[in-house]
Amino acid sequence: MNQELWNEVDRYFEDSLLGRDDGLAQALAASADAGLPAIAVSPTQGKMLHLFARMLGARRVLEVGTLGGYSAIWLARALPADGKLVSLEIDPKHADVARKNLARAGLGGVAEVRVGPALESLRSIEGPFDFVFIDADKPNNANYFRAAVDLVRAGGAIVVDNIARSGKVVDEASTDANVRGVRELMTAIANEPRVTATAIQTVGAKGYDGFLLAMKR
Repeated sequence: MNQELWNEVDRYFEDSLLGRDDGLAQALAASADAGLPAIAVSPTQGKMLHLFARMLGARRVLEVGTLGGYSAIWLARALPADGKLVSLEIDPKHADVARKNLARAGLGGVAEVRVGPALESLRSIEGPFDFVFIDADKPNNANYFRAAVDLVRAGGAIVVDNIARSGKVVDEASTDANVRGVRELMTAIANEPRVTATAIQTVGAKGYDGFLLAMKR
């Protein structure tokens, strides 16, 4: 098992289940041209988020970490015409690229990108939301999660990306801030009676990783 095989399997799933999507391809190309890091979710992960939102019948979605708007496009497409996606991004350049990508995809009226430190933005946002996707700086995972629990409705869901850290998450002595952030997230969830959660390890185009899925009781 290696990265080359994981990539091949992901391409097979994408070709079989997703097909060509010009809006998403243009978003990735525009993000690359602008020099944004190539760390957006994979196409199959984006479709998973889209399906999660649709299964919830989501009308309001909150995203923490916009980057170039790739995952935001997937999420916004899951919403009805009068739905709302609020996406938080600390970098003005990233936010500008994301807004253009969302507008090009015809989602400018559904998706709003707010610029600033997410923890500050979260204090001014009014819930409830049906679904929250957290994919930002990992050291603040637990803080973002706590805010999300307050903002999501009962029966709503929260997904946190990048939680396996290539298996390093099991190292309780790790000094890696990203690993520490995931471990603090797990502790926060264990102490939060309002949610029930699980975590799934994944392999694919993004390597060895995983995501956490929580539901508010």
